[in-house]
Amino acid sequence: MKNYYDLLEVTPKASTEIIEKAYKVLVRKYHPDLYQGEERKYAEEKVKDLNEAYRVLSSSFLREQYDLELEKEKRTNNNNFENRNMMENKQNKNNFVNQEKEQVDTKPHKVGTFMSIVDLTKVIFKRRNIKKGEPRKIQKEDKMAAIITFVIVVVLGIILWFIPATNGFLRSLIPF
Repeated sequence: MKNYYDLLEVTPKASTEIIEKAYKVLVRKYHPDLYQGEERKYAEEKVKDLNEAYRVLSSSFLREQYDLELEKEKRTNNNNFENRNMMENKQNKNNFVNQEKEQVDTKPHKVGTFMSIVDLTKVIFKRRNIKKGEPRKIQKEDKMAAIITFVIVVVLGIILWFIPATNGFLRSLIPF
């Protein structure tokens, strides 16, 4: 859709008098009798566009309809622009996450150290892509982690129960 305001070089809030003056100035400037050859063809097209723009913008009813259509087109273009930006941002974010995953996964893990457990934990959580504040379903891995943690605590408690130095401490923790 052609922007008639740009063609007449006026703002959308311009009065009909200003539109008329701009139209007259531009028609004189681009009058086909002043040009020859290819320039004349361009001037004829320009004057046709100016006539159409003036016809629409000089009529209050046609101008209202045109403004509504122009606003609708701007909203559509803005939505398309925002959607395109959202898609690009999402793609960039996914690329960043994938690069981060690759960096974490390709790092050599230190075997037999506490840092190997920390690295393994980082890898597990990076792969899950859990966002903060977002509700999530309990997954099979969560249940397994809870069971393993419970078993480790019970086994450590039993071991500590049979060590004489910690037996008294454990008895003080148990209320019965």
